[in-house]
Amino acid sequence: MTDDKTMRQMQKEVDDYISQFKEGYFSPLALTARLTEELGELAREINHYYGEKSKKPDEEPKTVEEELGDLQFVIICMANALHIDLQKAHDRVLHKFNTRDKDRWTRKD
Repeated sequence: MTDDKTMRQMQKEVDDYISQFKEGYFSPLALTARLTEELGELAREINHYYGEKSKKPDEEPKTVEEELGDLQFVIICMANALHIDLQKAHDRVLHKFNTRDKDRWTRKD
């Protein structure tokens, strides 16, 4: 069974989780540091799976999916902390790509 969620639903789930703690969201600067950290972990996993650098025998196995999920969680935290609707942001980006960049790439026939 698939559990399709909108971006707004995901933002609410994260907000519900974070709201149960007195500390709340980290500051934008701390969240940026967390984004950088999580992106580095994703890069490391990509390098292990698709690059030349193999894992050390004693390294904990992780997946690209897990690291993308961690990155998405922090992005949602950042958006929530800054009161940004990611669904609207996504729509704006796609509109930009479909207008400004509509002839940038070679379309499939």
